[in-house]
Amino acid sequence: MSINYPSDAELLRAEIAAAAARMIAEDGADYATAKRKAARLVLGNQKVRGDILPDNAQVEAEVREYQALFLGDVQPERLHQLRRLALELMERLAEFSPYLTGAVLNGTAGEHSDIHLHLFADNSKDVAVFLLNANIDYHVSESPHFRNPDRGVETLSFLWKREGVHLTLYDRDDLRGGSQKRIERADLNAVRALIQPDDRS
Repeated sequence: MSINYPSDAELLRAEIAAAAARMIAEDGADYATAKRKAARLVLGNQKVRGDILPDNAQVEAEVREYQALFLGDVQPERLHQLRRLALELMERLAEFSPYLTGAVLNGTAGEHSDIHLHLFADNSKDVAVFLLNANIDYHVSESPHFRNPDRGVETLSFLWKREGVHLTLYDRDDLRGGSQKRIERADLNAVRALIQPDDRS
């Protein structure tokens, strides 16, 4: 029986993924920055081949493992808190068909994680007016469109109940369409269902 030993590339990829996961879990680094810094940490100034860098799924698996090993006493409570805040905000923004995405949805949110929501409106200015009427000061930036990364969409970022929130604004039509790129996100009912089994209130 032959034994399949990991290749050098696989070992390096795993080492980079583990280092990146530590930066994400402990420092709140985003995935792209964490992978870039981890590669430099592991390889020094060597040129990084494309097949050496782990994909986000491998890094996410390492984040989960790191959190289970080192943050198991605090991370679940933090995640629950962020999900409840996300749900509360989604209920207030219900007219804009909010969807939760990112670490708060997939369960890897930690101390430095923000809440990321996708909103769908006939006019993005309606969301801005809503925030202004709620006395929420926001910062405007641009994020890549989930269907077409080369196209930018407006993102409104602000602090809400001392937590960072990012609202990425899409056209109402972006909710439809068979060609839509698959993206992990959850609507109001799905987030309610996510919280209910573990409700600690």
